[in-house]
Amino acid sequence: MSALRNGAMNGTNGAASAPVSKRFSDIPAAIDVPVQGEAEDEAVEIDLLELFDDPTELCTLFENERAARTYWMTVALAYAKQKKIDHAIEMLVRGGNAMRDNNPREKLSMIGCLCWMYLWKSREAPRVPPDGELASEAKTKEYYLQLATSTLNDASRINPAYPPLFLARGVLQLLRASLQTPKATGHGQVDSEKADLLRSALKAFEDAIRVSQGKNMLAVMGKARTFFSLGKYPESLASYQEVLQKMPNFVDPDPRIGIGCCFWQLGFKDDAKLAWERCIEINPEHKVGNILLGLYHLDASSRIPTNSPEFLHLYKKAMTEYTQKSFKLDKNMPLTCATFAGYFLSRKQLGTVDSLAHKAIQYTDVNAIASDGWYLLARKEHYTGDPERASDFYRRADDARGGAERGYMPAKFGAAQLAVLRGDLGEAKLRLEKMIQQSKNHEAMILLGTLYAEEVFANEDADGKEDKSAEMKKAISLLEGVRGAWKDSKKGMSPDAAVLLNLARLYEHEFPERAQQCLLQVEALELDQIPEEERPTGIEDEAENRAALRKFLPPQLLNNIGCFYSQSEKHEQASEMFEAALGACMKIGEKDQEIDTDALVTTISFNLGRSYESQSIYDKATEVYEGLLKRHDDYTDARTRLAYIKLRRNPNKEGPDAVAKLYQENPQDLEVRALYGWYMGKVHSRKRPHNINEDHEFRHYKHTLQNYDKHDRYALVGMGNLYLIQAREMRRESDSDKAKRSATYSKAVEFFEKALSLDPKNAYAAQGIAIALVEDKKDYKTALGIFVKIRDTIKDAHVYVNLGHIYAELRQYSKAIENYEVALSKEGKGNDPVILACLGRTWLNKGRSEKLLDAYHEALKYAQKALEAAPEQVHYKFNVAFVQIQMATTVYALNENQRTLVQLQEAATGLESAISALDEIASHPQTPYPKHDVEQRANMARNTQRKQLERAIASQKEYEEKNKEKLQAALEQRQAELRKREEERQQALDKQREKQEKIRREREEIAARDREIAERRAEEEKARQEAEMTTDSETGDKVKRKKKAAPRGDGESRPKRGSRKKKATETDGEDSGEERPTKKKRRLTKKESTVNSKYKSAEIIVDSDDEDEDEDPLDRAERALEKASSPLSDAEEKGGDDEDKMEVDNNRDADEEDDEDGGISRRQQSSRSRRGRVIESDEDEDEDEAPKKNGAGADSDDEADKTQPAADTSMADADDDDEE
Repeated sequence: MSALRNGAMNGTNGAASAPVSKRFSDIPAAIDVPVQGEAEDEAVEIDLLELFDDPTELCTLFENERAARTYWMTVALAYAKQKKIDHAIEMLVRGGNAMRDNNPREKLSMIGCLCWMYLWKSREAPRVPPDGELASEAKTKEYYLQLATSTLNDASRINPAYPPLFLARGVLQLLRASLQTPKATGHGQVDSEKADLLRSALKAFEDAIRVSQGKNMLAVMGKARTFFSLGKYPESLASYQEVLQKMPNFVDPDPRIGIGCCFWQLGFKDDAKLAWERCIEINPEHKVGNILLGLYHLDASSRIPTNSPEFLHLYKKAMTEYTQKSFKLDKNMPLTCATFAGYFLSRKQLGTVDSLAHKAIQYTDVNAIASDGWYLLARKEHYTGDPERASDFYRRADDARGGAERGYMPAKFGAAQLAVLRGDLGEAKLRLEKMIQQSKNHEAMILLGTLYAEEVFANEDADGKEDKSAEMKKAISLLEGVRGAWKDSKKGMSPDAAVLLNLARLYEHEFPERAQQCLLQVEALELDQIPEEERPTGIEDEAENRAALRKFLPPQLLNNIGCFYSQSEKHEQASEMFEAALGACMKIGEKDQEIDTDALVTTISFNLGRSYESQSIYDKATEVYEGLLKRHDDYTDARTRLAYIKLRRNPNKEGPDAVAKLYQENPQDLEVRALYGWYMGKVHSRKRPHNINEDHEFRHYKHTLQNYDKHDRYALVGMGNLYLIQAREMRRESDSDKAKRSATYSKAVEFFEKALSLDPKNAYAAQGIAIALVEDKKDYKTALGIFVKIRDTIKDAHVYVNLGHIYAELRQYSKAIENYEVALSKEGKGNDPVILACLGRTWLNKGRSEKLLDAYHEALKYAQKALEAAPEQVHYKFNVAFVQIQMATTVYALNENQRTLVQLQEAATGLESAISALDEIASHPQTPYPKHDVEQRANMARNTQRKQLERAIASQKEYEEKNKEKLQAALEQRQAELRKREEERQQALDKQREKQEKIRREREEIAARDREIAERRAEEEKARQEAEMTTDSETGDKVKRKKKAAPRGDGESRPKRGSRKKKATETDGEDSGEERPTKKKRRLTKKESTVNSKYKSAEIIVDSDDEDEDEDPLDRAERALEKASSPLSDAEEKGGDDEDKMEVDNNRDADEEDDEDGGISRRQQSSRSRRGRVIESDEDEDEDEAPKKNGAGADSDDEADKTQPAADTSMADADDDDEE
């Protein structure tokens, strides 16, 4: 071992060598036992290093020679030193019997030693009887504890106040408490029986400490161990640190082990590691220190992905460097056996697992380790397929930690897994729900969420009608809870692809966007797991690199992502995913040619073709479908899509022929029949017979339902739509006609309801019912609810058109216009004359309702656009003329001060155009309205409205000429008001900007000033430190200059401290007897008081707000304490300059306890004394540090309904209203 390490001497506290164990150090190598003989000084020498394997001869010798007590005990301890405890016990028993006639107090120490030997044997004895041995004959831990109890009672009868008995009684109670089986009490609570034993042990240790005047460090160690068992880790840590502080060379038992365990329980795992490393640095053969460091590295590796190099490094270090060494030191150590058993279980070396787990169970005196042993056995049986034994072992593992509400979560989880394997899902759910209620265990949440999800999936696969919405909500809630926990870095959880895939499937129907997000997250996980050596090189573009990496992903995942992209109409991205999925299939085929990827390639290729179709890339789509048919000529779906493409591209010859041929070859295929029915509807849409039974499309659907599948949903919806069309065209003059019409609507609804009963989410059937409600019952509100629901399912423009119709009927014109505009924005509908005409009509009704000329202009604009889109349609020309006439009528009806000459002239021009258009329409062979009505409207416009506008124009000219000056003045006044208002607003903005700029400058100045002050103070402190440093004559290191305290006269009394210092001094009275200050030098003694619950790495804690970055906090705190020990005179208090000031937080309530752990550093015991001023006020600091809290208001998301006054919907009806 090197003499120096990191510039400091090796050993403890600068000692020349590491401390060594003093156990059995007083046992000599040999002893001389006097014997009776001729010579008076005749003696027999006994070599204590090579003792007899059988102590009978020595016992006989000592009995014959009536050897003194010391000889019996020395030889017994020599046997104990060689780990021959049974021989030591025999020596002590026979020695006690040989001294039976002596004074009982003479053999008291032997009885006490015998008690310790029994306690030693208890630690090494098995916990439960070994297999094949009778329980009455087995020498278990309980057996030796009973012997120890009996021996201790014998000693207590001789002298109950014998000091060593207190320590033995405490250890005995500790061991008894460790064997107590945990009860099913609240989580984190100690059983009442165990707590009573521990309190008895604590009292015994405190008695031992009391009689030794605080010098019995073993008793303090026992006290610390008792606190640890009670769960009082701060108090336990303080006791262990007390031992280490008072006896730094105490290494057997090593208090550093206890310190590390306390730090671990308090959450300071790195500090625990430092304590254990120091333990094995002192004693590399320390078996407990090695296994604890192994567990530290195992714990660290559990928070790192298993495929990372760091995980392999930590795991290898834990098992080979520490655990294996501990196992070599003691092959029966329970904790090491349990740890190694877990390792061998992962390697599937089940025979080794069995032996090690049984060792852990037999030899441990810690219930948790026994629980681990049973759990390992349970996992072994679980893996080998013996559920009965596995269930029994899981139960024992759970009971060893308390069972019921306490217990061992992994064992409970294993029992739940066994219930799933048995198919007892009810029991599994019950167990998992209890686990989640107790601890929010994420593994339990995953399994329970998966079970609920599987119920939902099974119901879907079986086409069951059972309502599983509750199970779906539970599954989503549980799995989303786990997903949310991944975001918390403190929990160290890694995302699980299985959770995301289940969530994606649960979200698939209701929330496809969320499902797609889950799949994209799975893709990111899969991309991260691609090994570095397989990643492509030389690709700088991120998109290209990602596309290349996708070839290593599962093609099913990419295909599903592409399907969601298609569903959300992102067809270009969908194509990219499908192409990547095909590349992944090729990659799989290259790696393993035995894997059949044909089914995957076929499905993905078909999806790719559909994606090309949606983008109108028909050439590529045709190429894909033809490629599929070359490999599978019976692939009907591909042939169906090819026929549809031909029909779209060549609707006259090639397309119809392809559809007819497809139908002839596959008349039984329902998809083909659906396409053929759709085709027939398009062909015969303009020439439908009056009798619906003669309709070709109707007969086709009827034939499908009667001969192929009576539950074909497409045929049912198709027949419902045909009944709607027939009802819409039926006469409604008489009550009989209306009844027949209503009956036809009812037939349509019957078909739609049948389709909905087969598929409750069939949006087209729901839409048909909504249309029937509007047209037959005028039930707009119910229909509106249906259309709103199907809006997100059916992406077609006609849904928004229907919504626009309903809103128009409800006279909510703004919403109607909004929906029409959405319909107009859909692909291929930008110039649709029907939607344009609907927009024109709605704007017209809005203008009539609200008397807005702008609305009339919008109506005219859309009417003209509709006419431009379909100039051959006469009714669109009539709509333009109608809007122009309505605009002329509205402008004429306005008062002179509400209209302008320009508006009247525009209306007159439009009226002339309308008259010409009506004349053309009247002469057309197919007029939209009766020819007489059109001519009459044209004559009225020519004879009446033209003259009215002429008079209105003349009157408006005269009005505007007469009021020209007033109008100009009013206009100028209005403009002046607007300018003034704008100037005021600008001035307010300028003032606000100036104020903000001023605040910003002030803040910058304050910050700069604070930085300058901080830098100046740092320089002053640095200069002061340098001035205080001097060179040590022995080491050559820089050390602080020691100053003598100011001399006092003989009669001069020591000045009194302030009230705060006086109070602090009074709390230090516990150790005042250990270290008395001399008259010339004041020494700061260690303070001991209530154990603090906070533990920090530094021995002295200084307020972070008061320390400079360039100065060591320990030096600053030490100097502050030196100043406190040398109070100032009144003159110095008043006249001290800034250079001698240092702010130290003296808030005793907050900081006094922080200095108690481990005591104040030995640096404080120096004789240095410096005068200075200590600022004791905490109030100023509190004011500076008080955080400013700004309240935040909540934004309101409520939107007001923008309802408008109602009006009629059709242009023709609007004219009828005028005539009335």
